[in-house]
Amino acid sequence: MAKVTVERVSDKAPSNRAPSTRRARVRYAARRMFSLPILVALAVVAVVTSFISGIFGMAGGMLLIGFLLAVLPVPVAMVFHGIIQIAANAWRAWLWRHHVKWSVVFQFGSGAATALLFFSFLDFVPDKALVLMAVGLTPFVALAVPQRWAPNIERGGQAFMAGAIGGGIQLVSGVTGPLLDIFYVRTGMTRQVNVATKAAAQVLGHLTKVAYFGALIDNPAGRDLEQWLVMGYACIFAVIGTTLSRRFLDRMSDKQFYHWTRRVILALGSVYVAQGLWLMVTR
Repeated sequence: MAKVTVERVSDKAPSNRAPSTRRARVRYAARRMFSLPILVALAVVAVVTSFISGIFGMAGGMLLIGFLLAVLPVPVAMVFHGIIQIAANAWRAWLWRHHVKWSVVFQFGSGAATALLFFSFLDFVPDKALVLMAVGLTPFVALAVPQRWAPNIERGGQAFMAGAIGGGIQLVSGVTGPLLDIFYVRTGMTRQVNVATKAAAQVLGHLTKVAYFGALIDNPAGRDLEQWLVMGYACIFAVIGTTLSRRFLDRMSDKQFYHWTRRVILALGSVYVAQGLWLMVTR
């Protein structure tokens, strides 16, 4: 957090300070944001989280956003999360490209674009505690929907609805995997079709998040070349983790896939709810 403090001090500098000096101090703060330990941790987290998502089709993104929020401001964390997840999901969709249901993907993308258009009029940047709470509660809300009411993403119009709902949640919490799972539980998809279709759809969902936090809000993130270089660095490790996960998904049965997915996301959700509450109480 020392990085953020340095940046804020530069904003409060006396008015007679030269603008070039203030800009130099801000650039210095940005460099301090990505110290060697942070870069090493980012590489490890990118591999592990993309590996987890490659097996379960979700959960890895929840872990990744938690790490990014611990070291970056919310808008920067959202852009980083979006770019890394785009790389991991795009590569996952390519590995399982013969299993992707493209009609679902395109409808989902249309819904996500609609959500982006709506939020573009709000210029809303969520508080860090709110993001953690939203991330943590998402799987519990998803699993609270009775089985008989669970939607089916393959039915007409429901992929668009999933994209619109998921797109809105994406811009608040950064992740939508657990909530979107309720649209898949009644489809009868195999684990390969589930993971591949969800990955391709999530590429479009994360694109809307990058566009929102990287271009549409006031003081957008991702305007620093160094940030993009670090994101590119992290994407390499995300692709590695995704590639390693393919063999494990092949060995898993559909029953094991759905069994462990629920338990993993509920455990992570509990951790993030606790973190969000702690932030709110200790302010």
